[in-house]
Amino acid sequence: MSKSTLAVQYVTAAAARGERAAMFVFDESIGTLVSRAEALAMPLAQGIDDGTILIKQIDPAELAPGEFGSLVRRAVEEHDVKVIVIDSLNGYLNAMPEERFLTLHLHELLCYLGERGVATILVMAQHGLIGPGMTSSVDVSYLADCVILLRYYEAQAQIHKAISVLKKRSGPHEKYIRDYGMSAKGIFVGPPLTQFRGLLTGMPGQNGNPPEAFSSNGGRG
Repeated sequence: MSKSTLAVQYVTAAAARGERAAMFVFDESIGTLVSRAEALAMPLAQGIDDGTILIKQIDPAELAPGEFGSLVRRAVEEHDVKVIVIDSLNGYLNAMPEERFLTLHLHELLCYLGERGVATILVMAQHGLIGPGMTSSVDVSYLADCVILLRYYEAQAQIHKAISVLKKRSGPHEKYIRDYGMSAKGIFVGPPLTQFRGLLTGMPGQNGNPPEAFSSNGGRG
């Protein structure tokens, strides 16, 4: 999962700076998350072992409304956590009886975390993989100061990934849509995909020659 992996990158970077980080995982096992991180040269297991990274598996079926907020607050107040990842909002939504309660609880929680100087990363999957029919369960633009979009798209009979910053509440931000991928060396962000139009639809048209990132070596330069 590219979204979770990108979130792990922020968590391990925080740990490398000597800050504590916490991940609350709804959608996959901790073992799977750690194994994937290690395969991508991210020292998640090391951070867990030395106590700079806290990970808690959340079962939505056993989570009462308001209980999750208490777990997050304890991580901040008792462990001085400075970076928090909620993976994912979809899993959190399943723990709530109605969508409106999710937004209310999250808004209250994010205000608290912002006042404490905590950076919070919310991971959310859209419904659908490719095409204009992709939808979101929650209006994240209301909750988030910054929105990063990862999108699959089809090009040259292959599935690729693109990354873009859709929103940054304060100040300018990168406006290009760029190639995005992962390897044994970690995450990489490639050149702007200027050869394409309609990338965010998932089925782009091509403006010119294939970008260098896709030439000759199986998809990545």
